[in-house]
Amino acid sequence: MTLRVIVMGVSGCGKSSVGEGLSARLGIPYRDGDDLHTPVAVEKMRTGVPLTDDDRWPWLDRVAMVLASEAPVIVGCSALKRVYRDRIRAGAGAPVRFLHLAGSREVIAARMAARSGHYMPTSLLDSQFAALEPPGPDEAVTVDIDQPLDAIVAALLPHLDGATG
Repeated sequence: MTLRVIVMGVSGCGKSSVGEGLSARLGIPYRDGDDLHTPVAVEKMRTGVPLTDDDRWPWLDRVAMVLASEAPVIVGCSALKRVYRDRIRAGAGAPVRFLHLAGSREVIAARMAARSGHYMPTSLLDSQFAALEPPGPDEAVTVDIDQPLDAIVAALLPHLDGATG
């Protein structure tokens, strides 16, 4: 089976770091879903305006296209709502594994405050948590992010075992 993975969660949960860590361990590419946003969407977020569903649909379609056309691949994407995850699955045209990075608002806010060079302001974190529909075990593997990066990657690898290439 060709691996198609979404590393998901609210902004600041570590999607890029975990995606890059999994990429290095599995030897498959990582794509940051942030790079698939339009300049208009990025500017909206940069100025503290949460995206609407209408803003997100084309972006989710681009995420699904990457999964469909570049597999094996790991993509970082918030995928906050079940309907978003359903849209990604439908557009990918093949099974997609979702890995949910879960953490408290306090842990994530501290991480967001410590990072530099990212357009997503900490002020939008509450809107991210408000939109989040945590996936159930039927939909994703969930891991607590309040641990070292290597431990998070190690906890997720067994759920991807044998599915590369």
